[in-house]
Amino acid sequence: MVQTPTKILTLEEFIEQPETEPASEYINGQIIQKPMPQGEHSAIQTELAPAINAALRSKRIARAFSELRCTFGGRSIVPDIAVFTWERIPRQENGRVANIFAIAPDWTIEILSPDQSQTKVTKNILHCLKYDSKMGWLIDPEEQSVFVYRSDRPTNVFDQPESRLPVPEFAKDFNLTVRELFDWLLE
Repeated sequence: MVQTPTKILTLEEFIEQPETEPASEYINGQIIQKPMPQGEHSAIQTELAPAINAALRSKRIARAFSELRCTFGGRSIVPDIAVFTWERIPRQENGRVANIFAIAPDWTIEILSPDQSQTKVTKNILHCLKYDSKMGWLIDPEEQSVFVYRSDRPTNVFDQPESRLPVPEFAKDFNLTVRELFDWLLE
C-alpha cells in the first residue's frame, strides 16, 4: 500500500517518522507499507531465521535478523530476513548490536505474501545486490519455489523438492532443501 503524505518526505525525514505496523519502506521517494504477514509467510519466517542462526551464529560467521530496517542507497527497506556476516554487523561502542543498519545485508530473504507485488519485492532484492549483497532469495509459498538472485549469475528457480538451495559462500554450513523449507508449512 503506497502512502501519499501531504508533504513529500526525504529519506532522512522518513527515518525520523514513528515505525508502522506492518513496517513501511521508503523506495524512490514513496512510502510503501508492507502487507501484514499471513500464516504461510509467518511460518516460514519463524523457522528460517532461527535455522540460519543455529548453523552460523554460534560460530560467529553470520547472524539472521527478522524484519530489520536497512537504510542504504537512497532506500529504507525491511527484508523479511536480513543476514549479515559477523564482522559487518553494526555495533555500538560497548559491542552490542546497533539499532541502525545503514548498509545492505549480505544475504536478503523475502517471502512473498498473497497479493504482494513480486516485482516490488524483486526490485528490493536487486537493490541489495547492487549494494554488495551476495545473494537474495524470493520464497513463493504458493508456487513452492525459491528464486535465487546473485549479482554475478543468472537468476535460478528451485522448485524440485530434493533440490538443495544455494547459499552465499559464508553460509556454507547452512543446508536446506526445497522440501525441508516448505515442510515447515505442514507442522
